[in-house]
Amino acid sequence: MDNTKIGHHISEQFNKELEDIRNKVLIMGGLVERQMEMAVQAFATGDLELAEQVIKQDNQVDALEMAIDQECTQIMALRQPTAFDLRLLITVIKTIHDIERIGDKAERIAEMAIKLAGSESKYPHYELEHISGLVKGMVHDALDAFARMSIEGVTSITERDLSVDREYDNILRQLITRMMEDPRNITRTLDVLWTVRALERIGDHACYICEHLVYMIKGEDVRHLSQEELTNKVNTFE
Repeated sequence: MDNTKIGHHISEQFNKELEDIRNKVLIMGGLVERQMEMAVQAFATGDLELAEQVIKQDNQVDALEMAIDQECTQIMALRQPTAFDLRLLITVIKTIHDIERIGDKAERIAEMAIKLAGSESKYPHYELEHISGLVKGMVHDALDAFARMSIEGVTSITERDLSVDREYDNILRQLITRMMEDPRNITRTLDVLWTVRALERIGDHACYICEHLVYMIKGEDVRHLSQEELTNKVNTFE
């Protein structure tokens, strides 16, 4: 891990506080990654017990978000950090919000798994497996970049969101066609659609984490840039 910007303060306690916060973010990220894995598996297999585990685990994720948020606020008030330290704390607050939202989407998928369990819902299995693999990889790599405190490779993560969007549009067309062909499929198909939408949004949150990271490392706000603009901007830092 690249901790070159952490651990150079006169106060050893301040160093420990910053490192503790960073580690808690990674713990929270690990929990949410596991939530995603279990939720997608529960949806694919109809495993109700696994889906319930996902839903129960969301309380732990929410508690971590609140604890980290409070710790960041206390440090800001007591330490009055500047420059990189301040950007680090701001980034952590934004990042844990996105991680928590990813957990919420995983919970949503688990709820749909419970709702659809036992029904003969003919959803596009291969496409759903593909899009879930894409977004899980994006989240993992975004959290890994945060752990390393490096923007190397962040544009390759955000580029994958274009593939996620294309896959989402493809699945959406298939589901709409299915509903038009047989109106009896509408209710179940809409539940599948909500699941795919949740996966697409997880990819967006992974991109947001990458944008927060660029701000933390370089002090540049890259939100709302196109993929090409983001790539050009990041390349100027190298």
